[in-house]
Amino acid sequence: MRGEEVKRVSISSPAEDVLVIRLAGSWTTADEPPDDHEIAGVLESGPPPRTVRFDASGLSGWDSTLLTFLVEISRQCSRLGIFLETDSLPEGAKRLLKLASAVPERQGASREFRKEPFFSRIGEQTLHFLASITEMLGFLGDASCAIGRFLTGRANFRRADLILFLEESGSQAFPIVSLISLLVGLILAFVGAVQLKTFGAQIYVADLVGIAMVRVMGAIMTGIIMAGRTGASYAAQLGTMQVNEEIDALRTLGVSPMEFLVLPRMLALIIMMPVLCVYADVMGILGGLIVGVLMLDLNPVVYLNQTRAALSLTNVWIGLIHSAVFGVIVALAGCLRGIQCGRSASAVGHATTSAVVTGIVSIIVATAIITIICNVLGI
Repeated sequence: MRGEEVKRVSISSPAEDVLVIRLAGSWTTADEPPDDHEIAGVLESGPPPRTVRFDASGLSGWDSTLLTFLVEISRQCSRLGIFLETDSLPEGAKRLLKLASAVPERQGASREFRKEPFFSRIGEQTLHFLASITEMLGFLGDASCAIGRFLTGRANFRRADLILFLEESGSQAFPIVSLISLLVGLILAFVGAVQLKTFGAQIYVADLVGIAMVRVMGAIMTGIIMAGRTGASYAAQLGTMQVNEEIDALRTLGVSPMEFLVLPRMLALIIMMPVLCVYADVMGILGGLIVGVLMLDLNPVVYLNQTRAALSLTNVWIGLIHSAVFGVIVALAGCLRGIQCGRSASAVGHATTSAVVTGIVSIIVATAIITIICNVLGI
């Protein structure tokens, strides 16, 4: 084996149980990579030496190419039970080699990518959907029990929390509700004016905007705003508490998270949603008034009198019922997704997104159901 050349590597054996690998020249990615298989063959041919040493005195430059070579030789020596002596290597190479061989790669640690069969994915999604339905029904049952305990005066929650949530979901939401409702009223009035002006019936824009806003649009827009604003906030708050194991701590102390965390949030939205809905109705009618006065040259007093004549208490009550239902939906969607949140930061973001989507979809479905019921009842 003495003096055998392997590209930029020479191998010698000064003693019977010692093998010296001399490294020379430049070992960088710009150069041709060395062949470590021939050295591995030398180590495995015949009786293996007890010690392998490096002689790097002729080394002019190195980078990760040298480190890759050294790691491979280290693995071969470890597999054959040969002691590897690295004292003559550059200090940086020794540190990197020690770091690379400190923790060996665990078998099966690397992720394997495999495509699931189509029917397997369908079955998995179906089982996940059924499990989520079961969990949702259980959550609704717990929420109903919490409401019952509140009505009988046995619910365990802090009244200060309820006041705080009333403020967050009430007065702090007025600016965004004002803007959106005013713009919706403007849009409804403008679309109606384009058609009604053709027949000279501009005054009926007041009827269109008034009935649409009071009966359903005010409640829907308020519900969607609160789903994106307050529902997402509830999901993020409870999701963060789930990550920090605060909800588990409440259960350990014997405190019901449903009563202590969910109930005050749900009560706050049930109380404030009708108030916000009435405010949204007023802002929507104001938006229609702006279009009627500026675009249709209607008298403001005439417009308001026409709106008052078109509206009835039935329309008002239907809108309030919509808003109360939407308040329950937004609160339950936000709290449910927050309670279901996983134990990571990404899970909090997913829970927040899911709360908004669930809340908006549920609002649309609830609107359709209430509309059908009103149609059947003839109101």
